[in-house]
Amino acid sequence: MCGIHFTKNVSRKKFKKSLDLLYHRGPNASDVKQFDNIFLGHTRLAIIDLDKRSSQPFTGSDNETHIIFNGEIYNFKELKKQFNIKTRTSSDTEILLELYLKLGEDVVNHLNGMFAFVIYNSRTKDIFIARDRLGIKPLYIYEKNDTLIISSEIASILESLEFVPEYDLIGIRQYLKLRTFFRGHTLYKDIKMFPAGYYRKNDQLVQYWNLENHYSTDYNDEKVKELIESSIEYRLISDVETGSYLSGGIDSSLIAVLAQKEYTWTTGFNDFNEFEYARIVAERYKFNHQEVITSRDEFKDVAKFMIEKRKEPLSVPNEVSIFEMTQAVAKHNTVVLSGEGADELFFGYDRIFRWAQNNEFDLESFDKLYSYGTHKDDEIIQYVLEPVAHIKDNLLKISTFFQLYHLHGLLRRLDNATMLCSVEARVPFVDHRLIEYMYGIGCEYKMKNGIVKEPLKRIFSDVLPSEIINRKKVGFPIPIHDIFHNKDCSMDGWLHFNIETILKDDWTKITEQLKTEDIYV
Repeated sequence: MCGIHFTKNVSRKKFKKSLDLLYHRGPNASDVKQFDNIFLGHTRLAIIDLDKRSSQPFTGSDNETHIIFNGEIYNFKELKKQFNIKTRTSSDTEILLELYLKLGEDVVNHLNGMFAFVIYNSRTKDIFIARDRLGIKPLYIYEKNDTLIISSEIASILESLEFVPEYDLIGIRQYLKLRTFFRGHTLYKDIKMFPAGYYRKNDQLVQYWNLENHYSTDYNDEKVKELIESSIEYRLISDVETGSYLSGGIDSSLIAVLAQKEYTWTTGFNDFNEFEYARIVAERYKFNHQEVITSRDEFKDVAKFMIEKRKEPLSVPNEVSIFEMTQAVAKHNTVVLSGEGADELFFGYDRIFRWAQNNEFDLESFDKLYSYGTHKDDEIIQYVLEPVAHIKDNLLKISTFFQLYHLHGLLRRLDNATMLCSVEARVPFVDHRLIEYMYGIGCEYKMKNGIVKEPLKRIFSDVLPSEIINRKKVGFPIPIHDIFHNKDCSMDGWLHFNIETILKDDWTKITEQLKTEDIYV
């Protein structure tokens, strides 16, 4: 929905230049509020209540509490009624802020949505920061000495500083081995990802949501169906046009069919795509279906543009294709629905989930099944898995890792690629109610009779074409072997291309550091 930028002890000139870098996240409006050495900035992509009265930074009814908010609160109308909130707009932003004034920190437990926000009280000087349960919306934080910077993107934090921060060797190792960052690390040592499912009041960081508290082995088809339909219905709430990605896989097909919006979108290469399956769904339901062609010749140039714009590496190569597709989406839709989260919920990564079901955990097997870099770095894998190391059951351990940590990387990919085009992506399968309900349920339901995503195929067999239900699962196809030539692994070529694009001359120095420490060769 937007870009947010908060600073303490940063000059106004630096702040303004930093906020300008978030223009693509919110081209409809931009504003700043200053309170002594504190700046709150916002760039708005108008989705709910398009009137300028809902622009931000937004001030509460007490005239001393101010919010900058990125995301959507889908249940805002119910919250308004439940808590008898008087409003002067029809926006979810105002409901969020007024609910905070009523409930304080407990506000986060009542929200269904995707969100990253900062609330500042200009009288008490209190700073409240929160991020949604699964980390759908990004939030980065820099805090050193007396400087505090909170932003939607790393590039804006870098622009706010008078120097380039030291690179994070742990973060680089994570990326080169696992194609993304974990446990708050980024490419930069002093810039961290604010943790999903947490809030912070001044200096106190609190985890308000823990998936493991929702463990259950009960399941019911009707409940699953109800939650999926409710989740999609919520994500259609908008005052602008909404469309759906439609790859031809079961996840995007189901969303598009249940959403029934006019436009659907798919992307691929001329000779490497899934167009035939997307067409089956589009023709049956008479969608205005658009196919966007990605070019091998332009792929590296587009990737380089995205990397340099964001000042951090891309994770999955198909992020480039999502970006190019979303440029076309932006001509017709400001909101688009996407299928992230279904593979984590319904064990779509069947090779690794079958292993987890039938074997005790061992690092070598996990490395072989999951890692992207071909080199050995057991220490990094162990570090990344540490938050789930206490879980004894291997299937539960792996499913928890995928739900909380693997998915987080894919959500960052989606947000980065779409918001760069000023389009908001919404992910129905990442509704916390659905995730909580499904947590702990094993292969006997999610892969019944050995069928991948069996509940989705069975429950929605009346609306999904049989060709989609019976097709073999295929990942988002990118001919990476043709684009990144590497004698061992084309994925290594992709990972190195990203790091080298950012680090440039520093890459040689970093490589030597890693070799010296016997970390990476």
